[in-house]
This record gives sequence, structure tokens and C-alpha cells, in this order.
Amino acid sequence: MFGFRNGWRGVLDSTVERLDRRSTQGILLRGGTVLGTSRTNPISEPDGVARITETLEVHELDGLIVIGGEGTLSASRVLSEEHGVPIIGVPKTIDNDLGGTDFTIGFSTAVDVATDAVDRLHSTAESHNRIMVLELMGRHVGWIATYAGLAGGADAILVPERSFDINKVCRHLKRRHGMGRSFSIVVVAEGAVPAEGTMALPDYETDDFGRPVLGGIANIIGPEIERQTGFETRVTVLGHVQRGGRPNATDRVLGSSLGKAAMDHAAEGNWGIMVGQDGAHVTTASLGEATRELKTVPSEMFETARVFFG
Repeated sequence: MFGFRNGWRGVLDSTVERLDRRSTQGILLRGGTVLGTSRTNPISEPDGVARITETLEVHELDGLIVIGGEGTLSASRVLSEEHGVPIIGVPKTIDNDLGGTDFTIGFSTAVDVATDAVDRLHSTAESHNRIMVLELMGRHVGWIATYAGLAGGADAILVPERSFDINKVCRHLKRRHGMGRSFSIVVVAEGAVPAEGTMALPDYETDDFGRPVLGGIANIIGPEIERQTGFETRVTVLGHVQRGGRPNATDRVLGSSLGKAAMDHAAEGNWGIMVGQDGAHVTTASLGEATRELKTVPSEMFETARVFFG
């Protein structure tokens, strides 16, 4: 078995290293990706498909086990369905936005980090009678913001699935203060979208996959909240802290379970699938099913959170 350095870039350039018991010893405790990663889209690379096929032939490999999120596995789907490249996908993204699985590797750890941040902001918000705005990752879906906001007792959660009216948010915060609550926590996903005509956002640049490079929405929302409410407001952008550190127990078990399942299916020649979690069981879905549409936060979760927005 070989590992390719820096994601699709390593496959295109045939940059490999042997993976055996010695080279993989102790990686269970390590966060991130030990092989490195890149933002390379193999479909848009010159002769990308031919180079991938040649790499498999040169190293006499039966296929690829591709570990990644929506962008990585969408490219895998195209390579598998349209070009016959043998691929098995493993869902790894803190966004938890892939279909065919309840949870993706990395999501649980990111939620732990984000919830800890909400908890810590509570103490400074309460002691200084402030509104604290916490920006979390979530380009098109609000899984991290919803889970961390609910677990941390946030007073408002803004996510891409539901456009927000900043005027209504401010009225809600003023009502809380009018009822004697001297502080509030607002959790916002980086991809949260304001209702049409309520406030403007900057034009974001796009990456190699055509996706907007987001970040900084809290720096727009925070001053507006302070202007409308008159309450001192502070902004925290957690950023890549959510992606680092040691994985928690849930992600370690999930990674081990899905990794073993991927190996079993590779040994049996079951290509063109993604392994995933369904309840307590490991299951499979086609790469098409996994990437056909983003898995969004169900509406009942927002209704659950709304109960606690006192």
C-alpha cells in the first residue's frame, strides 16, 4: 500500500511513500492528515485523468482510497463514473455536508472545539455585559454552528440554511436585555446569508473548485448589532483552530471503522462507493449519492434550538 503526498497533487505527480506498520505507527492520536493535502482539482489539471491512470499503472495499484470532503469526493465521482478510475471514498470533513453518512470524520472534534469556545465566551460576556459574536466554519451548511450553538447555549444561531434578518436578530437581543439578561452569545456560520435587502456582504473570491473563500462575516454583523442595540459587542473568529489538534474519541473510532471498511471493499473489488456511518453500523453509498447534494441541517434541529433562545 502506498500513500500519495498532498492529496490529488501527489497522485498527479506520482509522489508516493510506502505505508506499513512502521510508518503508520502512532497516527491514531494525530490530527490533520499525515500525508498532507492540497486544493488541487485533478479534473481541471492538464491531462489529469491520463496522469492518474498512468500513476496507477506504474505502481501496479488496483485502485485508490480517497479521503476527503465534498470537493475531493466530487472529483472522485467524475473520475469513477466517467473515466472508470477505481475509487473508494472515505468521508472526512468538519463540515459534515456529505450524503450517505450520518457523520464525517473530523466533525465531532470540530464541534468539541467550537463548543469549548462558546463556553469560554460565556464567562467574559457575562462579566462585561457584552454581546459576543462567534464565527465558526460552515461554507454552505451550518452543522458546526448548530451543534456548538445548541450545546453551548447560544442565544442566536445564524446558518446558511436559513437566511437571517439582522433587524430581527437585534430586536431579539434587545428583548433579552429588557428581560434582565445582561449578555448574549451569537453563533454565526461563515456562510450565513442575510435576507435580501437587509445587509450587504463582500464579493468573495473563489478557489480551484469554484467555491467562495469565506470568512469575516462576524466582523460585519458585530458592528451592526452594536449600532442597532447600543450594547457593547465583541467578535471572535475561531478560524482554523477548529481544524487542528488531536481528534476526539468519536472521530478516532469513526476513522478506524471507516478505514477498515474501505480496505475490506477494496480487497473485494467493490469500487465506485463511499463508506459511511448509519447509526451504529458502517454502510456504503455510491459516490454519486454521497456528492449529489449537500447534506443540510434538518429543520427540526433549528426548532429545537429555538426553544432555548430565551
